[in-house]
Amino acid sequence: MLADGRFSIRPDLMHNPFGPGSPGDAPPSPPGAFTDHDPPDHTRYRSRLTGQFTVRRMRLLAERLEVITAEHLDALAAQGSPADLVEHFAVPVPGLMICELLGVPYERRVEFQQDAVLLTGASGAEADGGAAMYAAFERLQRFMLEMVAAKRDHPTDDVLSDLVSAEPAGVDGSLTDDEMAAMGMALLGGGLDTTTNMLSLGTLELLRDPARVEAMLADPDAAVEELLRYISLTPATARTALEDVELDGVVVRAGDTVLVELAAANHDPARYADPGVLDLARGTAGHLAFGHGVHQCIGQHLARIELRIAFPGLFRRFPKLRLAVAEDELPHRASLVIGGLERMPVAWD
Repeated sequence: MLADGRFSIRPDLMHNPFGPGSPGDAPPSPPGAFTDHDPPDHTRYRSRLTGQFTVRRMRLLAERLEVITAEHLDALAAQGSPADLVEHFAVPVPGLMICELLGVPYERRVEFQQDAVLLTGASGAEADGGAAMYAAFERLQRFMLEMVAAKRDHPTDDVLSDLVSAEPAGVDGSLTDDEMAAMGMALLGGGLDTTTNMLSLGTLELLRDPARVEAMLADPDAAVEELLRYISLTPATARTALEDVELDGVVVRAGDTVLVELAAANHDPARYADPGVLDLARGTAGHLAFGHGVHQCIGQHLARIELRIAFPGLFRRFPKLRLAVAEDELPHRASLVIGGLERMPVAWD
C-alpha cells in the first residue's frame, strides 16, 4: 500500500482521529515540504535531494560524527556521574549532524539547535499549548530562508549549498527560495527527533542485558538494524485512498484514511521468528523502520551511520554505564507520533 500511487500522503486529505478530523481541516503543506506531497510534486523535490546523499558526503559526515561523538562523550564525562544522557548526548549529537548536513554556520549553531529542540517537542515545549514550538518554527523558517540566500552568494560543502547552486534564481522550473527552505526544514524535522529518540531508547534496551552491549560492540551493523526493527520508533503512518481500492479482500473507499502499522509489520511472526525478542544477531533485512515506497526515509543512510558510531562509542567510553534511577522513573514523552525519553539519568562510576 505504501508503494501504491492510489494512496496519498497529503495531510489536507486525511481523516485524522488525533487532530483535525475531516479532510480540509488541516492546511496543505507548503511547497517544498516534500515529505507531505504526492508525485509529481514529491518527485520534483526529492529528485533534487537524492543526489546530495552521496558516498563521498556520507564518508565526510561519518568522519565528522566520530569527532562530534568523542567531543560529547568528553562533555558527558565532564558533567560527572550521574548525568542526563538525553541532554548531553542524544540531543546534541544528531543536532550537530543536521548542522553539518545543511551547512549551518558555526556561530549560529547554538540558536539553531535550541530552536530545533523546541520544534520537535523534545524539551517539553508542548506544555504551553505549542506556542514555543510555533515560535521556534517561525524562527527556523526565517533562518532557513536566510541560509538559502547566503549559500547563493557564499556556497560551502553541504546539501543546502549544492541544492542552491543547482537552481539558478529566476529560471523557469527552478526551485524557489521558499521551496528550498521548506526542503531544509523537512530534512531537519525528519533527521533530528528520530535519531535523538533512537539513541535514548536504544541505549535503554542495551542496558537491560550486558550481553546486548557485547553484541553491539561485536557487530554494530547487525545490532543497529535489529534495534530499528524492534523499537520501530515511528510506529504508524497514514495514507488516504484517492479512489476505491481493494486490499486483501477489503474495499477502501475513496477518501478513506488508512493507518499503516509499521511496528506491527516489524513484529510480524510470518516474517520474523520470535518478533517480540530483541535478538541483535538476527538478520533484519526488509524491516520498515524507515518506511517503504517513494516516501522511504531519504536520510536513512545517515541515520544508520550515526547509530553505528554513537552506540559503540558510548559503551566503549563508559563500559560501566547504567541507569541512575529505576527504569519506571524514566519520564517518557507523551507523543502519538514518535516516542522517546524526556530525560535519562545515567551513571558510570
